[in-house]
Amino acid sequence: MSDQPGTYMGLHIQAFFDEPTNTVSYLVADRATNKAAIIDPVLDYDHNAGAVDTRSAELALKAASELGLEIEWVLETHAHADHLSAAPFIKARTGAKIGIGEHIKDVQLIFRPIFNAEDLKTDGSDFDHLFRDGERFFIGSLEAEVLYTPGHTPADVSYKIGDCIFVGDTLFMPDYGTARADFPGGDAHQLYRSIKRLMDLPPATRMFMCHDYKAPERENYAWETTVAEERSGNVHAREGVSEDEFVAMRAARDATLAAPRLLLPSIQVNIRAGKFPPAEANGVRYLTIPVRLKPGVESLG
Repeated sequence: MSDQPGTYMGLHIQAFFDEPTNTVSYLVADRATNKAAIIDPVLDYDHNAGAVDTRSAELALKAASELGLEIEWVLETHAHADHLSAAPFIKARTGAKIGIGEHIKDVQLIFRPIFNAEDLKTDGSDFDHLFRDGERFFIGSLEAEVLYTPGHTPADVSYKIGDCIFVGDTLFMPDYGTARADFPGGDAHQLYRSIKRLMDLPPATRMFMCHDYKAPERENYAWETTVAEERSGNVHAREGVSEDEFVAMRAARDATLAAPRLLLPSIQVNIRAGKFPPAEANGVRYLTIPVRLKPGVESLG
């Protein structure tokens, strides 16, 4: 599903919503040069069948082709835990570079032993570029700025382009709140400070979410808001909420949340820049499911 594209002072934005994972991907283009980036692309993955498809990524590529755009970048806001990335597919089709925040190295170090992923490099070199906090780069003639916004994971970044910012999972729509902070390496204190950094941007700054789950009173999905709307109306982090209050709320809420359905496949693929683990001797690629036996059931091992 995609929404109607919008163009703001030469910045063209088109969103693509994947309802099975509640993920929003974005095609972002400079209409002056027809250079573009795709942010947080989704690979369609059937967990029950162990099968993958590229229909969601194909929608974004089709839209880019119809506009005559050249994809220069695939930008990841973090290593997602709820969907697999289509970054390598888009790179193969377009030659685009895959970029992510430099702290992906910390996430790789955390998860390498969890999955016993001996093939995994922990220097971030599976990605083409590791962005530093404050780094600036270009999409055509549009200047983009990277803001380090950790807390949901140690590696989250947001991309500010013109008067727009793509915030990944750090924030949701005002009526839904904020990201969880209970994944390995997550930190609610850091998340609070990252949210405040985003809310210190000019009030009219357009904010684009990576997910939407529809708050109970809302009929439709939504993924665009403003800094002013988040400051005044975010149900978890509006102005006046202290760091201690936020951390207590987040801890209580996170304790009630189930693990994302695609957590295990997503993490081990996405920390490899969207690539699957190497094929085994029989030519088949396998995803790992760590199993921990509770005391008293050792005989099952």
